[in-house]
Amino acid sequence: MCAVELSSWRSLEVTVMHVDEVGRAGSKRIAKIAELEAKLRQLKERQQAVEARQRTLESRRARKADTRRKILVGAVVLAKVERGELSESDLRRWLDQALVRSDDRGLFGISIKVDE
Repeated sequence: MCAVELSSWRSLEVTVMHVDEVGRAGSKRIAKIAELEAKLRQLKERQQAVEARQRTLESRRARKADTRRKILVGAVVLAKVERGELSESDLRRWLDQALVRSDDRGLFGISIKVDE
């Protein structure tokens, strides 16, 4: 009977050791998964930051291009007025019709419109 008990005890001991090893291996896997998930989050955040910077730069370029176009159109119109190809009264009429902000109107010496 002692041999049976010893055999059962050894079997139990081996089982406990096996469960403990599996538990450690499982916790190592869980730790590795958590580490990889954290790294993935960091990479996604970095990618989002890069994309945000690209959008900002593109927006800046678009605004600069728009401003440059407006300046060039204005230069062409003013050159045509200076050469007499476009009357100054036509230009003033266009400005009077288009400009609504008082500071914009003041910049061109156009009287401020009073709401009717």
